[in-house]
Amino acid sequence: MRNGEFREKLIRRQSTLLELLECRTQSGEPAAQHGFIMQGIEFLLDVKALLCCPRCRSALDLDHDPIRCTNTDCHYTRAGFPRASGQPVLIDFDRSIFDRAAYADDRGSVMKRDDTGRGMAVRLRRMLTGANPVTPEKSREMVIRLLQQVPNPLVLVIGGGAIGAGADPLYATGNIRVIGTDVYASANTDVVADGHFLPFQDAVFDGVWIQAVLEHVLDPSTVVAEIHRVLKPGGVVYADTPFIQQVHEQAYDFTRFTLSGHRWLFRHFEEIDSGAVGGAGKALVWSIRYVALSLGLSTRLATLVALPFFWVRFIDRFARPGPKSDAASGVYFFGRRSDRTLQAKDMLRYYEMKR
Repeated sequence: MRNGEFREKLIRRQSTLLELLECRTQSGEPAAQHGFIMQGIEFLLDVKALLCCPRCRSALDLDHDPIRCTNTDCHYTRAGFPRASGQPVLIDFDRSIFDRAAYADDRGSVMKRDDTGRGMAVRLRRMLTGANPVTPEKSREMVIRLLQQVPNPLVLVIGGGAIGAGADPLYATGNIRVIGTDVYASANTDVVADGHFLPFQDAVFDGVWIQAVLEHVLDPSTVVAEIHRVLKPGGVVYADTPFIQQVHEQAYDFTRFTLSGHRWLFRHFEEIDSGAVGGAGKALVWSIRYVALSLGLSTRLATLVALPFFWVRFIDRFARPGPKSDAASGVYFFGRRSDRTLQAKDMLRYYEMKR
């Protein structure tokens, strides 16, 4: 692996922004409209300053091959960190479920993935289960809230190997600067990282987006604590997580949450909004598909068998909020970092309030 590949990636992105700036200048656009491009260039040059060692949080030597921690007492001064597709793989392998050897293929994905969302299997599954009914609204709301706070918000996407359904406004808004992370390298990621040990300095992000990820981590409370650490005071977070869904990532699928359990997970955050992501109808469609899978059908054939029942998910449109949450396919939390902690006795009132 060549030295400085991460730096080269940033330089390529910088060149793209410069070309865009030149085109817009030649087209006669007012100079004021070029500001977000220049800010993007400055951001790319500063990305490395956000990073730190995932074990001791010391600075990194990103131009060394392998990448090394600058703390001479740290294990990763000697062991170093690999790269995948030119991206830093900043994982504390001694504490992670992921092995260093998995990144020898220059990508690190433990299974075949469709990062584009345009594959036949993904499209069939989307026809069956429908679109995420919450994320389009919440991603737009996050953009509005962030831009009200700062002119150029910095957002961390955890599990961003593929752009989450409905999260497009975060990526399409010029003033929003997105850092994508996942446990494998893709065109949508900048850093390969394990959410249990985020390789970022404290209080550097204005927002965090973590969609359909917390079910795939061994210790969700540790990941949420890391989100709290890297968010600036008052920074916002959006998370959605399954409740009534079957295992869908093989061995890398561990946990489910009720709406109340999800709120307790984010007890160090102030709630802006929360609720169900699909109700009993969507959960039933998932179950029909998995009945077919349990009989030994292939994933694609099981989806085809369940497809005639796609209409069942539309029942959720008529469900009342309380019962819908009790039988939800998934749940979401939208909130902001807080120094106050929800108390155990608050949870009984919370359940009644959400009904």
